[in-house]
Amino acid sequence: MTMRHIAIIGSGPAGYYTAEAAQKAFGGDVRVDIFDCLPVPYGLIRTGVAPDHQSIKGVSRRYETVALSDNVRFVGNVSVGKDVSIEELQGLYDAIVLATGAPKDRDLGISGADLGNVFGSAAFVGWYNGHPQFSALDPDLSGRTAVVIGMGNVALDVARILSKTPAEFAGSDIVLHALDMLEASNIDRIVLMGRRGPHQIMMTPKELGELGKLERASPHVQRGDFPVEEEDALLEPGLRKSVTVLRQFAAIPEDIRAEKPVAIEFAFCAQPVEILGENGKVTGVVVEETEVVRGRAQGTGRTAVLPADLVIACIGYRSVPIPGVPFEEREGRFANLDGRIMPGLYAVGWARRGPSGTIGTNRPDGYSVIERIVEDAECGGLGSGGKKGRQGFDELAEKRGLDVVTFRDWKKIEEAEEKAARDGAPREKFVEVAAMIAAKR
Repeated sequence: MTMRHIAIIGSGPAGYYTAEAAQKAFGGDVRVDIFDCLPVPYGLIRTGVAPDHQSIKGVSRRYETVALSDNVRFVGNVSVGKDVSIEELQGLYDAIVLATGAPKDRDLGISGADLGNVFGSAAFVGWYNGHPQFSALDPDLSGRTAVVIGMGNVALDVARILSKTPAEFAGSDIVLHALDMLEASNIDRIVLMGRRGPHQIMMTPKELGELGKLERASPHVQRGDFPVEEEDALLEPGLRKSVTVLRQFAAIPEDIRAEKPVAIEFAFCAQPVEILGENGKVTGVVVEETEVVRGRAQGTGRTAVLPADLVIACIGYRSVPIPGVPFEEREGRFANLDGRIMPGLYAVGWARRGPSGTIGTNRPDGYSVIERIVEDAECGGLGSGGKKGRQGFDELAEKRGLDVVTFRDWKKIEEAEEKAARDGAPREKFVEVAAMIAAKR
């Protein structure tokens, strides 16, 4: 059988599931190189999953098994589009799979969104997770009110991180610079704002339930925000469980809520239409009341001003275009049909379908794109093989002086992070690329 060389761009869940699928489809007749612009693997497992959700991060052990295989290797600290072009990779590999995720925040699209202390969730989550691109974000937490726009699990993560005590971060891998700033935070009111009502939230019951177990924060939900309870029976089971949790929050007695100094308020049927500021910094959000008509939010024209010292928009993400690759601007993803951009070029995960689904959703996605590659190989759509693959890339990398990070190098970085961990923490992440490179040497 012809040896096939596959380049996967992105080392998150979608990338590693795709590599796993390639191994099973081609056996020993495939060589897979997994590229990442960072010197460290695992994508959102490392920099997106909440630092206090360590059990979810455990899935990386499965990816490590794939990464340590003889026919899969990690090629870190290489930026596709900057260090090497897609066209160059196409000359070296039989198939290229874009597994770049959706690392860019969707634009809020309202006046004032560029004011100081207004952030997207990719930036804010990256800040407390130690992503090198966002580690210097420096949010001002000296005010009292934070407005979190969105009604999904990322919004829940942000609200929970803002409201936890230092002791509640025990066992997490939140980075030290964020932990210190959160400990000194004055925020005691967090408003979770969504355009629609309780029956349209995207929050899962487990993550929602965590808000009811916080040491110093209490969820505030108004009974009048719900439809009649009989309508809950029409919801799909997961959403029905989430709504049940919200109803339990609404039933918390006011005197019990008052015992905790931080309030997490749910503001349903409310959409931001303008962000106000003074001296270049946010001071409030103009909020329009909405009504839900056939599942969609419609503005009523009734507005009010909500004071705000910090605004974080958790409204979704977009992939970043790569020169030479067709891109759907409206959807924020690469143009593809069932993962196939064209024979020899494919997309998987969020780069394929947009920011939807869970980590596990990427497994069948990865296997399906390998099926496309097998089909194209069998019908001659990938050519006759014989491309140089990793040997050709290594020659190119040496010629350009690229400082490529291997998986063995990553294990040295990981070991250094584990040794630097504070008491009770699994690791203390390096937050600068230069420090990561130094550690692997």
